[in-house]
Amino acid sequence: MLLAIAACRAPAQPQAPRSEARIELFSAALFNGRDLDGWRAVGDARWSVEDGTLLGETGGGSQSFLISEREFGDFTLELELRAEGPGNSGVQIRSRHREDGRVTGYQIEVDPGSRAWSGGLYYEAGRGWLANLAENAPARAAFKSGEWNHYRIEAIGSRIRTWVNGVAAADFTDLAASPADARGFIALQVHSGQNTRVRWRKLELVEAGP
Repeated sequence: MLLAIAACRAPAQPQAPRSEARIELFSAALFNGRDLDGWRAVGDARWSVEDGTLLGETGGGSQSFLISEREFGDFTLELELRAEGPGNSGVQIRSRHREDGRVTGYQIEVDPGSRAWSGGLYYEAGRGWLANLAENAPARAAFKSGEWNHYRIEAIGSRIRTWVNGVAAADFTDLAASPADARGFIALQVHSGQNTRVRWRKLELVEAGP
């Protein structure tokens, strides 16, 4: 009798392989538009909130970051930024502090200068350029200095992809990634020097996991 009952059961439905099945773990605005709740500053840059935007500008001139209190692994991050000066900036992802206190990890470039590598992928305080835009003319033309620019950053597994104003910029699979590169904080950069002034808004992150 037991064997007959077992034979009549409906067959189990096939499930997606674990590598393909994804669930949403976290979806929220990283910046609330009112204050710096959820962030902490490293360095001497000045950070403030004006008219619902987050403003970072040169202070004493050291390399500076505004760091998220949360850490993230696989995610999609969308944001808008406006470079109001010629100085370099960037968006750190999956980043961390080295033993000497320096911020290290992946950085998506904000480059309002003539080189125009905004959206390129750099490894801060480590391996340097992983995917520049030297051979990507459409991406170099996508960023508009002095205007609001939309960034989309996707980090899934060892692959990192970026878009600037809808134009594909970097697409890099990091075969040399270490376990430490799989997860870390988000950070906004005010580059060392005396000429960086950048605004941020609409920072929306959706985290996914296996």
